[in-house]
Amino acid sequence: MFDKISENTEIVAPDELKDIMKKENKKAYIGFEPSGTAHIGWLVCANKIRQLTEAGFEVIILLADWHAYINDKFNGDMNAIRTCGKYMEDVFTALNVGNVKFVYASDIISDPAYWELVIKTGKHASLSRIRRAMTIMGRKADESESDTSRFVYPLMQVADMFYLGVDVALGGMDQRKAHMLARDIAEKLNYKKPIAIHTPLISSLSAKSGRMDPVEAKMSKSKPDSGIFLHDTSDDIKRKLKKAWCPMQETEGNPVMEIYRYIIFEMFDEVVIERPEKFGGNLTFYSYDEMEEMFMKDGVHPTDLKSGLAVYLDKAIKPVRDYFASNPENYEKVKSFTVTR
Repeated sequence: MFDKISENTEIVAPDELKDIMKKENKKAYIGFEPSGTAHIGWLVCANKIRQLTEAGFEVIILLADWHAYINDKFNGDMNAIRTCGKYMEDVFTALNVGNVKFVYASDIISDPAYWELVIKTGKHASLSRIRRAMTIMGRKADESESDTSRFVYPLMQVADMFYLGVDVALGGMDQRKAHMLARDIAEKLNYKKPIAIHTPLISSLSAKSGRMDPVEAKMSKSKPDSGIFLHDTSDDIKRKLKKAWCPMQETEGNPVMEIYRYIIFEMFDEVVIERPEKFGGNLTFYSYDEMEEMFMKDGVHPTDLKSGLAVYLDKAIKPVRDYFASNPENYEKVKSFTVTR
């Protein structure tokens, strides 16, 4: 199971993870800001959550409503933020991540012990270190100058891990600085040091414009055509992929190839790219490495990769669309908040 969990991830302290996996009682967490509708990057996280539950971890999904408030999501409308939290519970249920526990930040901030952890964290973190960690919010460091509440955000995120008593912290690569801060401070305070598992970020479909900045390059809820969302129709997917950046013989920052690597080949045992006989007929791939090798040799055209990807992404998100067709209430509320706020 370790090999599955470690595939397509960065693990900080893999030997520690191997040791923890041998124990009976083990706990992992991942935090999410309720901030809008879910995109396909969630499929990457969901796959790792599912693997952790299968490996015997108690997995906590922290719905970080107060963190979202600090980060100005939904213009600070806490009702909208918490409604979005309920929508996110629906999403994870639709993604069949296993037996997880949902916890809201609101549930833990009323405990004085939590704020003791926030203060202790702050006592062992320099201002410059906290400023550098601002990228965990999807913001640049200088954006905190006009809103000092943002300096509390990294301290809260570290305190979340200590308060929940987790062995493993799961998150995207954009959360690395918070996880490393937690490991450093845990050592100073003699707390449990969380092992960090980092999943890759799927690049924006127009990734060429922001490839050197991970905050700018990733899929964004605020730019609907930068990514594919779990509620997109078949036509939406085809339209967006048709415009996606996918240069021949280039895989770095290539969103089409990333989606195949981190999502499609994690979910499907084989991928068939349908092509007319005059262009060589259908291609079948049993691994991402096979596909990449042919792509680098000009053996498969970006247009064919995009059309094939549209088919498999449609299959991947169909269970989510089906779930919300029967359970639309929270999704409809979030859409109305997103449009009007």
